[in-house]
Amino acid sequence: MAISSLHATTSLHSPCTTNTSFRQNQVIFFTTRSSRRGSTRHGGARTFQVSCSVDKPVVIGLAADSGCGKSTFMRRLTSVFGGAAEPPKGGNPDSNTLISDTTTVICLDDYHSLDRTGRKEKGVTALDPRANDFDLMYEQVKAIKEGKAIEKPIYNHVTGLLDPPELIQPPKIFVIEGLHPMFDERVRDLLDFSIYLDISDEVKFAWKIQRDMAERGHSLESIKASIEARKPDFDAFIDPQKQYADAVIEVLPTQLIPDDNEGKVLRVKLIMKEGVKNFNPVYLFDEGSSITWVPCGRKLTCSYPGIKFAYGPDTYFGNEVSVLEMDGQFDRLDELIYVESHLSNLSTKFYGEVTQQMLKHADFPGSNNGTGLFQTIIGLKIRDLYEQIIAERAGAPTEAAKV
Repeated sequence: MAISSLHATTSLHSPCTTNTSFRQNQVIFFTTRSSRRGSTRHGGARTFQVSCSVDKPVVIGLAADSGCGKSTFMRRLTSVFGGAAEPPKGGNPDSNTLISDTTTVICLDDYHSLDRTGRKEKGVTALDPRANDFDLMYEQVKAIKEGKAIEKPIYNHVTGLLDPPELIQPPKIFVIEGLHPMFDERVRDLLDFSIYLDISDEVKFAWKIQRDMAERGHSLESIKASIEARKPDFDAFIDPQKQYADAVIEVLPTQLIPDDNEGKVLRVKLIMKEGVKNFNPVYLFDEGSSITWVPCGRKLTCSYPGIKFAYGPDTYFGNEVSVLEMDGQFDRLDELIYVESHLSNLSTKFYGEVTQQMLKHADFPGSNNGTGLFQTIIGLKIRDLYEQIIAERAGAPTEAAKV
């Protein structure tokens, strides 16, 4: 095994040969959370350990603001691949990393260059690029994609300090999730697929009021102030990343209830970029057509205000896209099979797999509306993408099931 430091010194501990055959490939997930703490990074040499016995991972990026459902999405995604995602065994109890048999999810907050105190002293937020080490982020994502282990920093959300690093081995699927997975062009170019969770200001505000007023006793004025304080950095550094995403899940206020301001009934769009390698957008009824569909009330139980679907081609930041939309919520998840039967290019392994996954996680937030449905669908599409990449590397044709 060859071990090289950032200073390019190399020592050979055991013979290492290039493995040109591919077993199961590995994917790495990087996870980023918004942080509120600050100082300087833990010192010491950082090392990259070459692991010759593993295949190169597939790398997925998930971008979103704080409190927009990244953690729930990750749980749905890792469930599609099987196995429970847990913190590294025997490591830092405050680690942000989640590891399963197939996936590793890392939090991009770990690449903060300033701890909580340091950010406060410099007057910057965690959303500001100046508070993050993008050079190290790029070096380590690149190393993982090349099949090398890394010593990844840890940002401690409990203490607000930068803890000593932890060893991360290349997995089959590597996901980077957080505030900035698509901000740096170098990191963006390493992604095999990217997703952006886009929660509208109205919905974000309604959610925060429900949580902070009901659960934490905050005043309406303090909630508004906290939202407005972070908005300039969000608009400048986080929101623009959605133009680069291969898929965007956009959450909007419902159009089924006039002047609704509670944010309980949602209109959700799945915006899918055309022409992405190994990714075929989902469609409703007839691919490429523009369709509005109100499901039959005898086959899908819908209390007020009902459910409405739409599908059609569009443009998004100058890119050709297909858009699938759901407004409203399900009363009975077991009846979702009726909707699933009218969707194509789902990349399911068997009839009813979307419904099965939704029922499996019925207690997850968003399971009764388009957020849970579209997160589940994207999880299945990522599995299909992964299998196609592995088959291509092995030089064998893939027969991805598209029910």
